[in-house]
Amino acid sequence: MADTPHGSPVHDALVERLGAAIVHGEHPAGSRLLTTALAESSGASRSAAREAVRVLESLGLVQVRRKAGIEVLPVEQWNVYAPEIIAWRLDGPGRARQLHELGELRGAVEPLAARLAAANATDAQRQELVAAALGMARHDQQAAEAEYLDADVRFHRTLLSASGNPMLGVLGGVVQAVLEGRTRHALMPHEANPDAVRWHRDVAFAVASGEADAAFEAMSRIVSESDAAIDEVVGEEFAGTAGERERSEPGRRGQSLR
Repeated sequence: MADTPHGSPVHDALVERLGAAIVHGEHPAGSRLLTTALAESSGASRSAAREAVRVLESLGLVQVRRKAGIEVLPVEQWNVYAPEIIAWRLDGPGRARQLHELGELRGAVEPLAARLAAANATDAQRQELVAAALGMARHDQQAAEAEYLDADVRFHRTLLSASGNPMLGVLGGVVQAVLEGRTRHALMPHEANPDAVRWHRDVAFAVASGEADAAFEAMSRIVSESDAAIDEVVGEEFAGTAGERERSEPGRRGQSLR
């Protein structure tokens, strides 16, 4: 079989299939996998299988051990901020917990980012925040559609970057994965909550005018409303999975996700 290059459809499909299987618990921590078996089961070349394993290794999902094969690692070693892992978790049995954990992260990070952005944002970033907030308002009757999502993603990524703190800025991909997953899994209403749309505008104008406290307060309202809205949709699912953590994600204890 001819080698399949990195980034080919076969390679990407193998990364997607194996990564999702690990995250969904089909290959528990400590499981051993063989490159030859992965290649044969997927119809890929050994070279493509090795490249796929390298991608998963970079995400902390597996570790290649000489003469021992590929070992699946416990969740504590995963790069849980990687958009790929977030997407796989949102696609699997741990969706409700993932949303809750991410909500907790956003609640801690985004109000702080808004406060910092009021002091540190560039003129271009202030303008982009206002434009994104107005874009959300323009499409608020189609909140589950691509135009609203695009404006929402632009708003939150710009806000985190505008904080001036690179440690916060790199979380833009995490928040984007949450927003995209919310839309992909039909967790967004057709019409946006008018309060949430107004609060995005409040954040944008507070940052634009350098009002740090007002930006912090409005952003706090946004993440609280988002959490409450998701609770209405997945609260029952979260309650049902909270007592089954080891079954849904083997090896993980004492954590919750948004």
